[in-house]
Amino acid sequence: MAGPLHGVKVLEFSEVIAGPFCGVLLADMGADVIKVEPPWGEPWRSNQPFMPMESRPYLSLNRGKRSLPLDLTKPEGREVVYRLVRRIDVALMNYRPDVPHKLGIDYETLSALNPRLVYCDNTGFGRRGPHSQRPGYDIVVQAMTGLMTSEGKVQDGVPVQVQSSAIADFATGIAMAWGVCGALYARERTGQGQKIETALLATALAIQNMRFVSVESLDGPPRQEFLDTLAALRAAGSSYEDLLGVYRAYRPKPAVNNVYYRTYRTQDGVIALGCLSDPLRKRMASLLGIRDIRFEPGYDPDSEEAQLSSERLVRQAEALFKEKTTGEWLAILDARGIPAGPVRFPDELMEDEQALANGFVVELEHPLAGKFKTSGPLVTMSGTPVAARGPSPVLGQHTEEILCSLGYTAEDVSHLRQQGITR
Repeated sequence: MAGPLHGVKVLEFSEVIAGPFCGVLLADMGADVIKVEPPWGEPWRSNQPFMPMESRPYLSLNRGKRSLPLDLTKPEGREVVYRLVRRIDVALMNYRPDVPHKLGIDYETLSALNPRLVYCDNTGFGRRGPHSQRPGYDIVVQAMTGLMTSEGKVQDGVPVQVQSSAIADFATGIAMAWGVCGALYARERTGQGQKIETALLATALAIQNMRFVSVESLDGPPRQEFLDTLAALRAAGSSYEDLLGVYRAYRPKPAVNNVYYRTYRTQDGVIALGCLSDPLRKRMASLLGIRDIRFEPGYDPDSEEAQLSSERLVRQAEALFKEKTTGEWLAILDARGIPAGPVRFPDELMEDEQALANGFVVELEHPLAGKFKTSGPLVTMSGTPVAARGPSPVLGQHTEEILCSLGYTAEDVSHLRQQGITR
């Protein structure tokens, strides 16, 4: 059976992570995604390459697409795009706000050729405001939105970025795909395309929404005091550690729940617990045989007694978890319905039976690199299957196929290649 976006044609003008990840999500749903990149290839092809023009990041972020290299600074390259736009449904942009206009692929130009076009325009910081023209990268957005500082990690006197993932980029790729699907549904009802705007800044704030919330009657005065203190310390040239200390005093981490929501050493590894409700905490306390005063009348979470009790419970739990292996603890915790899991490294998941059983890891065959494994689709659908539909394309692999479908002859394609318009 065809995927839910079977028949939808996408032109992807994007590089690096956010836009390409959106393209992967749409391709997994069955869309025909044509990746337009420069004749010399998009930068991610050369990011830690294992062979010329191929890298692990590019493989993972461009599966299931077709490659069409074009020099959009040349009229002949733009003419190819204009022919294509009349036939496509979606255009994905991932540039600074001024770039689409310079290349002639802005919304106004393309929608005039195809009023049904769904045009998704992703920028770093949005199209309005003092920072709108800045190029946006994940590390910069992490810094500007507090994602980096809220981690509380410091090295050599400066904050450390979230290193496990380009979190703002990937979340924005999901937001782009969500917007595209919504716009396609709206088009089915109205017959009209539209422009979608996404931004790394917006996504980075949205994924922090439990922290990025302020009840004015409760948070207004302390927040202003924190901001005033922060400004004074910065003006005085205080160190980042000093600023972080002020932030930690303003937003202290809750210590009283730590015993139930943390990691523990076992005989042969590390295990993580995730008890966020009182029924689960009581079950865990009973299992470990520990007395927690939080379940007793008159408990005050802000008291010194509560803090000392929490520290005592953590020490007791640490000693108990070291008495058994991770496997033994998992069997005990699973039997009681207590959320827990082993601490592992990403590479261990390549062969994980749970991930494999659900299709969360897929194996694909690349024309040059051969077999490779990567993460599978984010969702499954019973009636319109979602699947990783092929590897990432070799640069220019589909040039002739795409151009000939537009009416170009083999001689035309050869001429465009000789002129450096395509590859």
